[in-house]
Amino acid sequence: MTMITEETAKKLLTKVLSFSKADECECNLNGRSAGNIRYARNTVSTAGEESDVVLIVQSTFGKRIGVASINEFDDASLEKVVRRSEQLAKLAPENKEYMPVFGKQEYLDTPSFALSTASVTPEDRADAAGASIMPSKKNKMVSSGFLEEEVTFAAIMNNKGLFAYNTATNVDFSVTIRTEDGKGSGWASQDVTDVKKLDTAKVSQIAIQKAGGSVGAKEMEPGKYTVILEPAASVQLLQNMGRNFDQRSADEGRSFLSNKLDEGEEGPTNKLGQKMFDERVHIYSDPQHPEVPTAPFGQDGYPLKRTDWIKEGVITNMPNSPYWAKKTGMPYIPYGSNIIMAGGDESLEDMIQNTRRGVLVTRLWYIRSLDPQTLLYTGLTRDGTFYIENGKIKYPIKNFRFNESPIVMLNNIEALGKPVRINGNMIPPMKIRDFTFSSLSDAV
Repeated sequence: MTMITEETAKKLLTKVLSFSKADECECNLNGRSAGNIRYARNTVSTAGEESDVVLIVQSTFGKRIGVASINEFDDASLEKVVRRSEQLAKLAPENKEYMPVFGKQEYLDTPSFALSTASVTPEDRADAAGASIMPSKKNKMVSSGFLEEEVTFAAIMNNKGLFAYNTATNVDFSVTIRTEDGKGSGWASQDVTDVKKLDTAKVSQIAIQKAGGSVGAKEMEPGKYTVILEPAASVQLLQNMGRNFDQRSADEGRSFLSNKLDEGEEGPTNKLGQKMFDERVHIYSDPQHPEVPTAPFGQDGYPLKRTDWIKEGVITNMPNSPYWAKKTGMPYIPYGSNIIMAGGDESLEDMIQNTRRGVLVTRLWYIRSLDPQTLLYTGLTRDGTFYIENGKIKYPIKNFRFNESPIVMLNNIEALGKPVRINGNMIPPMKIRDFTFSSLSDAV
């Protein structure tokens, strides 16, 4: 796919709007071009490239809304998708929570695009895979990995004067390396905006060390332990918590942020402004963050800016919808496009050295919700779980099933390390006391 420039996107969307007969018309043009390479058992198995551009048209008559999409861009096709969205709108029931589209907006500049990533070739992907496979072979281990880079663009225009455009790049790499007998397993990953920062050899060396070190895992009794969670072990729990920050859910009594009021009792329906976590907890979103930049607007074209969600342990903001913001008299606050958690200056190695007794967890997986009101989750450790004693990793241990809530976790902080990028977020390693392991798992 040839990336559609801002100028070309504006001309195309202007033409789409010229066909509209609706009260309101909003168009989203989204494109993606990606390349990937996959390997298993130290051998490349698949590789490929994909690209697509999709136009989505939303037409509104009064409070009736219709949406249609297409990926053909000649004039006849453009008019056809507009007519289809209008026909669907006229057939749709009224949306009681309808809110008008936004007018012209101003946006931040964000460094979300890297030309080097947009210029990656199949040969570059092969070299990156080779840099992971070769040290695995050298150490008589078996590697399986996946590398994908993508270039995306998003353009939004409506008949009320709004126009937004952004390009972005991203590279994702992950590798699992096991010993030849399958008794040791290690995992590591890296994701970046600029492919120049990607080092598959360095990432793979971490997985190699964990695989070799995890052989001969010993059993430990389930219970409550001090744990060091690597960023990959905590990021999903934090993302799950972030998805449950919605103001409406809290106001309607369906959230861990709901205030439980007795019938007839007056008071705030949510916990905005209340302290719920350790005072060191500071979580925010920022589209301009240099390590995890994103588009400066959401899917509705509303600007995104730096927003604190938790500061000094206090619930500072809660995302909502334009409708719910108007209904409750609150400002409209869209969800953030990333999660950034402040930490300290310690490296993961420093945190291990400063631990007398504890458990190091590489990552968690198969995470499932147990109780949405308390955000209690269960899941398993995987690919490297180790017992720490007197500042050193003493021996590998068998994997655990955990039962824990990020609310409890963020109230039991002993130390925070230096944040690193993981899954498009910035998360520090964390030392947590009394983390609950409920049973053992034989999986490596």
